[in-house]
Parts: sequence; C-alpha cells; structure tokens
Amino acid sequence: MKYLYEKPAKWDNVGIIYKCDHPMYNRCTLFKVGESGVAVIQEHFNEQLKTRWWGSVDPWIASDIYSNKNFRQFFDKNAAKCDNNRLYPTIKVRELMWALRMKPLKKEAWEIF
Repeated sequence: MKYLYEKPAKWDNVGIIYKCDHPMYNRCTLFKVGESGVAVIQEHFNEQLKTRWWGSVDPWIASDIYSNKNFRQFFDKNAAKCDNNRLYPTIKVRELMWALRMKPLKKEAWEIF
C-alpha cells in the first residue's frame, strides 16, 4: 500500500496565483476569504539549469487542500490580512499537508527542506 500523495485524475482550479515581492518567492498560491489570506508555496526544480525555486502550488494539490475537511479550521486559525508590503502569512505545502493530515508528497532527490 502506498502512503504517498498521488495526483488525482480530476481537480478544480482553486486558490489565486498571487505575485508579490517576497524575499523567498515571487509567486504563491493564495487562499483568501474576505480580507484574510494564507500564502502556500511549493519547491520546484528546473532540470536543465539544476536550480530549485519556490513558487505556487500545483493546481491538483491546491484543489485537494481546499476541499480537505480540516482546511477551514486551519485557515481561520492562521489567516491574516496582508501587511504593509502586501504579504500574507506563508506556509510550505508539505507543512500544510501535514497540518491537514493529508498523505505526504513524495520527497524528491533534489529537495533539501
């Protein structure tokens, strides 16, 4: 039995691709209700350049996160209004999946965090 997250066959587009001037990333997936929001980031890898970067979450993962039964409780506890720099509280996708008790993503060889 596999205990890792597997990409679903169908998913809905949820979350907003939010562009900002954060020192660690310039795009994230923003879950927003009213004025409050939570920015979620995922580590990606460019095979040709051999570089890692943080950016928005794959849409199928965002869909499963949003539809998770524990998401609203997590959101209410951690969401906040954006600060003066237009930044929202940020969480890595693996940490969020752990908090929601979802199956984890497969760890890739290039990942260090």
